[in-house]
Amino acid sequence: MHTIFVTRRIPEAGISLLKEKGYDVDISQKDGVLSKEELCATLLKKPYDAVLCLLTDNIDASVFDAAPKAKIFANYAVGFNNIDISEAKKRGIVITNTPDVLTGTVAEHTFALLMAIAHRVVESDKFVRDGKYKGWAPELLLGTDIKGKILGILGAGRIGSRVAYQGKNGFGMKIAYYDIKPNEEIEKEYQATFYSSVEGLLATSDFVSIHVPLLESTKHLVNKERLSKMKPTAYLLNTSRGPVIDEAALAEALRNNVIAGAALDVFENEPEVNPELLKLQNVILTPHTASATLETRSKMSIMAAQNIIAIFEGQRPPNEVKV
Repeated sequence: MHTIFVTRRIPEAGISLLKEKGYDVDISQKDGVLSKEELCATLLKKPYDAVLCLLTDNIDASVFDAAPKAKIFANYAVGFNNIDISEAKKRGIVITNTPDVLTGTVAEHTFALLMAIAHRVVESDKFVRDGKYKGWAPELLLGTDIKGKILGILGAGRIGSRVAYQGKNGFGMKIAYYDIKPNEEIEKEYQATFYSSVEGLLATSDFVSIHVPLLESTKHLVNKERLSKMKPTAYLLNTSRGPVIDEAALAEALRNNVIAGAALDVFENEPEVNPELLKLQNVILTPHTASATLETRSKMSIMAAQNIIAIFEGQRPPNEVKV
């Protein structure tokens, strides 16, 4: 019988698939993230054939050592920067992820943030709850329109392209984008304008939405110098990975009105948030919940399970990470 360890409780759909196959599935009972030491100690208790891990798990050589029989580490996430891919490759361990399934959901959350920051929804809610609302006033909590504004996409992959689609077709926005190479599809479909530099995109955009993977080359891609290139009326959105933004520089830019506002779903040192950001009214913060719908998280669970099943049945998993 194949044995699988799941590092944290996830929606039941995928777990049921594994159990229906007759596999022995153990799920961490800890209410929260296992430390690396806890994870290694748990994996040493049984000869696990597979590990279903999460983005919050740091998977490196010591974890691989604790599970020497594991043929696959199935990541319950699109990203895989939490896993030492080169070490896995050396050991012949297959790494998989859950791409595509959350594209639409993350794009929707991006627009939820965009509309909330543009129309000052969170500020307005707090204003009412604090008993400050005394009646309609012509200049009370003025926001900004979205239609006709330039939406800058930093990273025109699956999610970035979906955000471009929504911006163009749903809100009549003009689309600009930066990527390592031009994307002819979004240029044709959404009349998007390509910028060959991050600085060029930031300088022209009214809203900048980040959708790049976390790599050495993208860490602090948005820093103090680049923030200074943005319009003082512009807004920055991040639903990709926290370390892409220098949070200290962003807090300073927001405090000094270098830009108008920001909306973040991810943070540089999760779950910690830069305390300076917490003091500011012109930033919206959500707790890494861009993919948090029942439908999407259940599909992610199924996809991770299907990757494991494929390995056990002698097939190539549909979502193997190849780098």
